[in-house]
Amino acid sequence: MSVGDELGITMVGVRVAAGGPEAFEPLEEHPARTAPAVRTAGRRYLARIARSSPTVYRDLVASLCLAQQPEADALLSSDPLALLIGMVLDQQIPLEHAFTGPLTLTQRLGHQLDVKELADYDPEALAKVFAKPPAIHRFPASMAGRVQELCRIVVTDYDGDPASIWTTAKNGAELRKRIEKLPGFGKHKAAIFTALLGKQYGVTPRGWREAAGEFGKKGSLLSVADITDQASLLKVREYKKQMKAAAKTKAPK
Repeated sequence: MSVGDELGITMVGVRVAAGGPEAFEPLEEHPARTAPAVRTAGRRYLARIARSSPTVYRDLVASLCLAQQPEADALLSSDPLALLIGMVLDQQIPLEHAFTGPLTLTQRLGHQLDVKELADYDPEALAKVFAKPPAIHRFPASMAGRVQELCRIVVTDYDGDPASIWTTAKNGAELRKRIEKLPGFGKHKAAIFTALLGKQYGVTPRGWREAAGEFGKKGSLLSVADITDQASLLKVREYKKQMKAAAKTKAPK
């Protein structure tokens, strides 16, 4: 029996705000993940977990579905560095492949991801790890360099703790600015990642929806922030196709 079963609650039915574990809010109302009412006792219990062990809390309530592969998604849900790397890889390849990349990297290294190890890794050797068939990305050398740059920033600016990028942000605006400065992000992807953290990772500092722009809206199906299953993946993919088609129509001939 799970902790949720004992308490009579659904563990994915609550979130805790980054600014304080007492501030719970319901999960996004996705068709495949509509949360039932949560008992007061259960909410208090999870609040205690959030205060004493954020990692355990995240493992209990977060269940990402970006790679569409259970083992890869479990890694994304439990390891902030894996999630960051997946976001960096998410360009010019199918998103499922991008978010499977952290698991593939873990398997090839033979152990869990270590931010300091990756920061200090021999660049040519790391590029070979990325390029080994099947390649982690269609541009393995450049992406290996980008991931290494990301890890160096985490080591230098965040004391080697990837999660502190968002856990120490005072508000949504600061969070988005921090993300924008990371290699492989920029304003557009930073807004999407802010939305993903808020909607599915329990990171909800004051003003996070505003910082995420249109991607932070409840019920939207616009980006990886809104993917919770195969059906929502297909809807997000269809939206992106429509946006590309509209952009081609508006482009000057």
